[in-house]
Amino acid sequence: MITLRNITLRRGTKVVLQGANVTLQPGEKVGLIGRNGAGKSSLFAMLTNRLHADNGDVEIPPRWRVGEVAQEMPETEDGATDFVLQGDMALMAAQAELAAAEASGDGNAMAHAHLSLDEAGAFDAPARAQALLLGLGFKIHELDAPVNSFSGGWRMRLQLARALMCPAELMLLDEPTNHLDLDALVWLEAWLKRFDGLMIVISHDREFLDAITRVTVHLDEQTLTRYGGNYSAFEEMRAERLTLAAAAFSKQQDRIAHLQKFIDRFKAKASKAKQAQSRVKALARMERLAPILTASDFEFEFREPQSLPNPMLSFDGLACGYGSNAIVKGFSRSVLAGQRIGILGANGQGKSTLVKTIAKALQPLAGRMTEGKGLVIGYFAQQELDVLQLDDGPLMHMVRLARDVGPAGREQELRDFLGRFKFTGEMVQQAVGSLSGGEKARLVLAMLVWQRPNLLLLDEPTNHLDLTTREALSMALNEFEGTVMLVSHDRALLREVCDEFWLVARGEVQPFDGDLDDYQKWLLDVSRAAAKGQPLPDPPKPALEAAVEAPKPAPTSKSPSAKGMPAGAKPPSQGRDDRKQGAQARSQLANLTRPLRMELQQIDQRMEKLAAEKAALEQALAAGKRPAGEIADTGRRLNHIGAEVALLEERWLLLQSELETMQARA
Repeated sequence: MITLRNITLRRGTKVVLQGANVTLQPGEKVGLIGRNGAGKSSLFAMLTNRLHADNGDVEIPPRWRVGEVAQEMPETEDGATDFVLQGDMALMAAQAELAAAEASGDGNAMAHAHLSLDEAGAFDAPARAQALLLGLGFKIHELDAPVNSFSGGWRMRLQLARALMCPAELMLLDEPTNHLDLDALVWLEAWLKRFDGLMIVISHDREFLDAITRVTVHLDEQTLTRYGGNYSAFEEMRAERLTLAAAAFSKQQDRIAHLQKFIDRFKAKASKAKQAQSRVKALARMERLAPILTASDFEFEFREPQSLPNPMLSFDGLACGYGSNAIVKGFSRSVLAGQRIGILGANGQGKSTLVKTIAKALQPLAGRMTEGKGLVIGYFAQQELDVLQLDDGPLMHMVRLARDVGPAGREQELRDFLGRFKFTGEMVQQAVGSLSGGEKARLVLAMLVWQRPNLLLLDEPTNHLDLTTREALSMALNEFEGTVMLVSHDRALLREVCDEFWLVARGEVQPFDGDLDDYQKWLLDVSRAAAKGQPLPDPPKPALEAAVEAPKPAPTSKSPSAKGMPAGAKPPSQGRDDRKQGAQARSQLANLTRPLRMELQQIDQRMEKLAAEKAALEQALAAGKRPAGEIADTGRRLNHIGAEVALLEERWLLLQSELETMQARA
């Protein structure tokens, strides 16, 4: 159990925590939330003893092992698997013990070291490490590649795998989803659900938090407040708490005003002096409630485009790639005004390559790309934060943008514009290198908005944005009059903004007829087929549309009402007709719901098979009946089973809800 009592924590002159208290139990999955700069990472540093509280008590069981994702970029020639294995501290200690024993020739020490290796799971450790790497998106031929051969995003995945490798009682994860695509994100969710220690995660992905957390700790105004529930539950409970607190404060203010009015009116009147003095004492004794002060929500909007060409872009046989290597080819399609397109696909399939080509950061290798007249592209790249001038302030960036790109603007106009993005006062002159990742992302958004684009190309725009800014971006994109093309692993943003999807896979770009749930299920099928060396499955067909209630037949000339029967009269055959109509209605309902019921039955059968397969695999692993070469495959299969079961459960709940809705309408 972790207990923080009356904690005060400072970073320089900034007070991060003041009199904070919270208790966390073993096995809990906790989401730590708060605006950018509130001090979440500082709290992690305190839990790992890199920072020490200025006041108060921090109680953590001394024997607990802590797993944490290192934030520095690894620089080593070690292979990927070996690098991940180094995250298992118990295994590393046992290997060091064996090496020392062998060097000294101490037989007893060697026996003890081999026992330690067995307890640390040395036999299947490489297989477990490789299962983590494959789950996070690495290819089989990359498992032993040098760490230095990977790009920055993939090295951070290696750091994540190394943290997950640690057999920890406390797992600290700071933005673990930032460098993951959707397939790796789905796998990570399934893995974290099975983790049995205490886990604290900082994330600005609300669907990720909802999926894995059951406790939320809110860091706000230098205090920690614990809520029982995931992020969605936290939002509801906090809104209710703020409403009640605001009502209590308002009621107390009315009471204070009433007492003060009595005192002011009668304090000089002899007959009422005693009562007035009594009310003065009541006011002095009253415990004053503080007004409800919350951080103001961040809002912005894209300026109205000067023109809306239609079509915006046309592609004819477009090929994209690097040098002579075409990653995407044969792409022919048009982008129309007002479209909201989500671009899906696994890492390395060419999503960013396609977007860079459209943004003219790369030249097409073949084919033709035709722009509509008056097209203005606003491009947010994954590496956009890296190209900011670190020594210049936000105002200098805006001055340079207005001068070189346009539209032009006076300095005061640019200052006012930056103020809408929370760059005020001296902050407009502050060096960008000293800003937080979220502040840099807000500056890039400001520069994007200033250009008045009519086509937005957004490649992972939310990586450094907190939840409030993500929600502001979602609202701004929904109100934007132009066209949006979005690459993101933030499922909430994709669901809220996009109304159609393109899938980049196998060197092609094709419309994806389905939603994100269909896409996640298809990813699982692709992963399973790839592991077995089977042909990759085609994308799913369109999702089942909601059944429309059949209209009731109109009365015919042969019906009793057509023969002029008196109102309210009941013909002899009406009872039989009612029963017949009821039977027909039930038959129609059965036909309409048959696809849902059949899919529910198939899901139940599939989950039973998966449960049996999982039990058999776990029993075989526990008994050591698997050859060493098959252990990695077994680990991967268990991970896939866990992820597929999670998806099947979500699909089952959705289908059951649709079935109940249709039955209620009947």
